[in-house]
Amino acid sequence: MAVMAWFPTRLSHITSFNAKKPSLYYYTLVAILCTTFYLIGIWKHSVGLIPNSAAADGYLTDVPCSSLHSTIELDFLPHHLPPDPPPAAARVLHLPPCDLSFSEHTPCEDVKRSLKFDRGMLVYRERHCPEKNELLKCRVPAPYGYKVPFRWPRSREFAWFANVPHKELTVEKKNQNWVKVEGELFRFPGGGTMFPRGADAYIDDIDKLINLKDGSIRTAIDTGCGVASWGAYLLSRNILAVSFAPRDTHEAQVQFALERGVPALIGVLASIRLPYPSRAFDMAHCSRCLIPWGQYDGLYLIEVDRILRPGGYWILSGPPINWENHWKGWNRTRDNLRAEQNLIETVAKSLCWKKLVQKDDLAIWQKPTNHIHCRANRKVFKQPRFCQTQNPDMAWYTKLETCLTPLPEVSNIKEIAGGQLAKWPERLNAIPPRISSGRLTGITEKMFVENTELWKKRVEYYKRVDHQLAETGRYRNLLDMNAHLGGFAAALVDDPVWTMNVVPIEAEINTLGAVYERGLIGTYQSWCEAMSTYPRTYDFIHADSIFSLYQDRCEMEDILLEMDRILRPEGSVIIRDDVDVLVKVKNIIDVMQWDGRIVDHEDGPHEREKILFAVKQYWTAPAPEQSQQGIKTIS
Repeated sequence: MAVMAWFPTRLSHITSFNAKKPSLYYYTLVAILCTTFYLIGIWKHSVGLIPNSAAADGYLTDVPCSSLHSTIELDFLPHHLPPDPPPAAARVLHLPPCDLSFSEHTPCEDVKRSLKFDRGMLVYRERHCPEKNELLKCRVPAPYGYKVPFRWPRSREFAWFANVPHKELTVEKKNQNWVKVEGELFRFPGGGTMFPRGADAYIDDIDKLINLKDGSIRTAIDTGCGVASWGAYLLSRNILAVSFAPRDTHEAQVQFALERGVPALIGVLASIRLPYPSRAFDMAHCSRCLIPWGQYDGLYLIEVDRILRPGGYWILSGPPINWENHWKGWNRTRDNLRAEQNLIETVAKSLCWKKLVQKDDLAIWQKPTNHIHCRANRKVFKQPRFCQTQNPDMAWYTKLETCLTPLPEVSNIKEIAGGQLAKWPERLNAIPPRISSGRLTGITEKMFVENTELWKKRVEYYKRVDHQLAETGRYRNLLDMNAHLGGFAAALVDDPVWTMNVVPIEAEINTLGAVYERGLIGTYQSWCEAMSTYPRTYDFIHADSIFSLYQDRCEMEDILLEMDRILRPEGSVIIRDDVDVLVKVKNIIDVMQWDGRIVDHEDGPHEREKILFAVKQYWTAPAPEQSQQGIKTIS
């Protein structure tokens, strides 16, 4: 057993040894052969026994030496980037100052352009805006020496001559106390053609005929306003008047009104509706406004009827009222003036207006509170007929018609069509009848209340960020470019400011009627066009989602240039919009001499909507002797 145990062990050892031995021999032999052939090869090359082969020659020819030594560069750049923008989008924006000749530029009331249009019915003095290729791509300068206007209420009496350097009215109206030049100032005594004792005394005379104190009259319109003294002195009675006049031979009359801190627009009664909703004003006024009320089948009184609320008043002074005592001074015949007054009386009756009183130089009519009787008397007055299809609130380039705008239906003769308005100041926060009745589709009473509270919160936040807005008296003329329900203006009602509430015609819901029912004022506007106002109208502009609204409608830079035109030097702007939109806006205003910053939404940084606060720097046209040396800038 011992021998047998040893035998397998010994056998495995011999087998292992024999397996390794050939392997060692093999490797030794391979090494010897490789060394031998290597040495032979070196020897043959050294004596030139091996010529260059075609294959070798072709190889070296096809592959350059440089490629043999080149390295592959690794590309770690991302390949999911968007394509480069087209050259137009990538251009460097340049918005230089315009020439001094444009310092009072009103694009849609340009005097030269107006001459191309019909002079009949003053059509040539209506809005006629430039084509897209005619738009200025520059910033309208303030005149040399421009100064920040006086604060209210001193601005009611004084303005800087350098801001509106026109003396025409001081000469033409020197006996009527419109405006006087006193050194470097204009002084406004408060007079007018029909109120030489002053606007305050004139308004007192009106107050003796109708009640201006009880809050039932809050909104008013002054047609052919002059320098807007009537509107200026109504403000102390909590009555807010929109004054308008054309840009005509009475140079700068609307511009004077705005310098005084009084609401005004360039406008004219011609062939299109005034840019206001139906039933907007509690009172309309004409003091020698030279509007031919009795002509064109009463077309212009029909338009006043459209914008007067039920029970509203129309006040007329000047020709032909009290013609018996003034006909010589007016250089007209008695028969001519008598015929004009008879024509006005006839038109007023056909509109179902009631003449309340005529005393001295004043005559006052009242619109009915509903149309129950008026519909019945169409058997007597065949004209004007009631309008059948046209939206009474549509008033943007809408042609005037000789038809009577029907009031909303009522159930009895004592009911006020459209709903009873609360008296001011309760009217501000009361539910507007257009909303409570359900006629304003898409807006509920709850939404109105929530919107009012929302804007109180937002304005409070604005004042924490913009200390100038919080400073009493720093601003006077305010513009809300997208007012909706007027919440922004309502939140500022206790400040010494007024706000022009614009409802864009492109807005989804036409809310301007509800704004007026709150006792606020405003106008329609498309921001693809210039506003009917002079440069440097507003101290402050608020723009809520304007650029999102007009995306793909018109150019962002054109809207910003219009804002720059109507904003005063050192005026402020607040723009709310999506953060991506505001970044684009910021890039443009950086080349417009505006200082701006984007801050978080009042609800915190996680909201996509952000707020841009900006201030227009003070700069003017150069002094006359420096006109070739650029723009004067004061930091």
